[in-house]
Amino acid sequence: MSQEQNTNHDENKIRDKFRQKDWNEIKSNDTWTLFKTMAEFVNGFEKMAKIGPCVSIFGSARTKQGTLYYKLAEEIALKLTENGFGVITGGGPGIMEAANKGAKAGGGKSVGLNIMLPFEASHNFYIDRELSIDFDYFFVRKVMFVKYSQGFIVMPGGNGTMDELFEALTLIQTKKIGRFPIILVGSTFWNPLLDFMRNSMLEQGNINEDDFNLFRLVDSADEAVGHIKAFYNKYSLRQNF
Repeated sequence: MSQEQNTNHDENKIRDKFRQKDWNEIKSNDTWTLFKTMAEFVNGFEKMAKIGPCVSIFGSARTKQGTLYYKLAEEIALKLTENGFGVITGGGPGIMEAANKGAKAGGGKSVGLNIMLPFEASHNFYIDRELSIDFDYFFVRKVMFVKYSQGFIVMPGGNGTMDELFEALTLIQTKKIGRFPIILVGSTFWNPLLDFMRNSMLEQGNINEDDFNLFRLVDSADEAVGHIKAFYNKYSLRQNF
């Protein structure tokens, strides 16, 4: 889609929000949206309920094959499967592809929670066919990540990765879900964000010092998987909801 087409598309969506609609149109649209949302929840619950202990791996869809973090995500996923965990990703290219590839190579479960985006042509080829699930709604997809994950591995990424990271941190911080491990991989990438959190968010009283204990920062696959193992040697595996 060209820049002009993107602009026109965005303008049309904005104008449609301000367009006067009659009650029948509003009721019809909202009702079908509700049913579509319910269908995505039901489909996701049915397919994910029996996957066993899994770790979600997040990161940029734009990470190229053969780069440092692509290789690292693949290695982490392989080591997770060697330790009895399956791997859940967003199903796309980049870090997600690397993680599913590593899980597949390790003979573990390789789950893809797919959502169509402008810069992601399709899901990757390393997802188990029966565990490839398509979503229209981001919020339904995020529930699946949290409900069926026993931990998060967060690789370098963009807006989507930050959304997933802070969603998990917020749910744990506010005790809406149980405590589970969150591992940030790549100190070079994450340190500027952590500096901002400490020097701005903490300094102004918007978070507490204890919030920095909700995650761990590592630079190797062994460290990342080691933290997951150590956590569940202490706490028995269970669903988060």
